[in-house]
Amino acid sequence: MAVLLAACGSKKKVPDVSAIKVSLQTIRFEQAFFKVDTTTIGASLQQLHTTYPGFTQDFLYNILGTHNNDDSAKKDVVAFTTSYKLLYDSAQIIFKNFAPIAQQVQQGLQFVHYYFPKYPLPKQLITFVGPINSYGNIITQDGLAVGLQLYMGNQYSLYQTEAFQGLYPAYVSRRFTPEYIPVNCLKNVVDDMYPHQNTAKPLVQQMVEAGKRLYLLDAFLPYANDTLKTGYTKQQLATCYKNERNIWAFFIENNLLYETDPNKTNAYLNDGPNTPEINTTAPGFIGQFVGWQIVKNWAAKNNKITLQQLLATPAKKIFDEAKYKP
Repeated sequence: MAVLLAACGSKKKVPDVSAIKVSLQTIRFEQAFFKVDTTTIGASLQQLHTTYPGFTQDFLYNILGTHNNDDSAKKDVVAFTTSYKLLYDSAQIIFKNFAPIAQQVQQGLQFVHYYFPKYPLPKQLITFVGPINSYGNIITQDGLAVGLQLYMGNQYSLYQTEAFQGLYPAYVSRRFTPEYIPVNCLKNVVDDMYPHQNTAKPLVQQMVEAGKRLYLLDAFLPYANDTLKTGYTKQQLATCYKNERNIWAFFIENNLLYETDPNKTNAYLNDGPNTPEINTTAPGFIGQFVGWQIVKNWAAKNNKITLQQLLATPAKKIFDEAKYKP
């Protein structure tokens, strides 16, 4: 059974995945970590290792960044839990009920299994509170891990500080909201399933590659707002569709489609507050939007093709056959 959804003036078929069984256990690692008894730090960390053997290692050495010896770990854990206690307490209020978010991630994994039944699905959704300059989302050997410190809501007081803005400008930190968690979890699945391709390709092929990834993410999260999947504001996305023809004309008129010089292409392939080369109202990473439209055009003409076949189709072939002309 497929459900038809309106999507930017077109219809897309969404398969019914409700019968697909996906086991996803939520682990609130930060709650256990911040209960570590600092007066018996060695024994407490050993207990943490026993309870969460894989992720404790990942957290201490890859996320917290402590040195691989007991003395450093003990010292760093005490310092971190002391300095981040206020953020942890706030996170426990904001994410008191994590179930709705976990349900969205689980549904996304149902779609992953529907389209890619051989892909090994993560079994755990692990929450943690880490340094603000560390990860917000990662895939570990234990599952999908979410750093709550980067999802506290874009008005969170820490995010307004000069030091934080130096790490994450406003156009980035505005996305540090809970609703981005499922999207970023599934983006990691996309990255794991379809690693980034060679950046030496012509610009149009790199845009198509970005479009493939967005098309895949859209298939895994068909009910999520496109603003979350693209990272654009509602106004930015509306502007893209309104000016789609002009955006495409810009690339053609400036002979950019087959450009390979990163100095000339990076502006369209990287995140940013906008793309001033086109217009200050054009969002950053405009290449993903263009590539997405090309891929959608091609997929509409090849509606019997599977997602596996789409990913295996060279970007050049997709562009040539799409005959994209907004």
